[in-house]
Amino acid sequence: MVLPPPPSQPPPGGLRRRSALLGTAAWCLGTAACSGGAKSAPALSSSGGGSRGPSAAASPTGLPSASGSPSGPADTLPKAVLWRPGPGEIEPAAKLAAVRLVEALGTWPAGQSGREAAAARLVALGVSESLAVQLADTSGSLAPSADAAVVRVIDAQYGGILSDTASVLVVCDQPTLAGSAVHHGGTTVDVRLSRDSGGWAVTALHPAAPGPAKALGPAARDVLAQSRIELPPASVADIRSGAVHDSVLRAMLQLAGSYRLSVSVVRSGHPLDVFGTDRPSDHPLGRAFDVWRIDGRPVVDPSTSRSLITGFMRAGAAAGSYNVGGPVQLAGGATANQFFSDDTHHDHVHVGFSS
Repeated sequence: MVLPPPPSQPPPGGLRRRSALLGTAAWCLGTAACSGGAKSAPALSSSGGGSRGPSAAASPTGLPSASGSPSGPADTLPKAVLWRPGPGEIEPAAKLAAVRLVEALGTWPAGQSGREAAAARLVALGVSESLAVQLADTSGSLAPSADAAVVRVIDAQYGGILSDTASVLVVCDQPTLAGSAVHHGGTTVDVRLSRDSGGWAVTALHPAAPGPAKALGPAARDVLAQSRIELPPASVADIRSGAVHDSVLRAMLQLAGSYRLSVSVVRSGHPLDVFGTDRPSDHPLGRAFDVWRIDGRPVVDPSTSRSLITGFMRAGAAAGSYNVGGPVQLAGGATANQFFSDDTHHDHVHVGFSS
């Protein structure tokens, strides 16, 4: 994808106000939202030994609602929780660079909303002023007009990983404070990175754009009501948009009969093409979904049973998928290419459909 051109106007003067930068950085450190540089691992541990996001409750899917409706008039924002890579990650520094930038963009205290303040938070991470402005301007719903906000990363998976470029899909819950009411929302951001002698650095952001909600068919309503299917906010919005094919929805429901599946990506927030190629991905067409956790066990975690993962992959094929990818190369598919494995899919299972 072509990067958006940098803004023609000079960076805002607020980026040069050291007092504002230091004030924002101090708040971020106090809330554990923007700790350290993009290349330093945090000292927090993550439960379960995998790429787990914050615990969530009060939602039919096991995640906060993506409806944007307030949860109460006297609520306070939850505390920020730093995401950290779990065991089994390939190039964890790439994921960490992507996540820290998204956390910094989407987390702010009262009085620090807006693109200028968002760019200042990125400068505090070591991003150049010109790139910080560009990234803040392309952050989409990650930077809503709210009094305060907190990003809590659910999962970070690869949209693609090559030797010196990567796409990290940062799946977020983002409660926001408007007046005295907390609204639950979130997004998925396709974060593009490149690697040089200094390590991995973010070059561009492509946030999810699910589209407006439409009248739903029975399969979509059943998926949204199924407690054994955990959907992040962007995936809920994808389904509500009516742009997800029934083959995907029926397969989710069939798999939920035997597994609890935690979906990371359905349609939006995924690269348009298979990363590193000019072949269109099935995701933007509404014909695929990715699962990062099966029965509560992260796919990326080496301690997760391989038989659990391979059983799920075969169940995906039995549900009609022509293209099932994951951390294990399986044999015996209906076609020579029905199953595949590569570095990109070491952290999730891809289930794709031709129609």
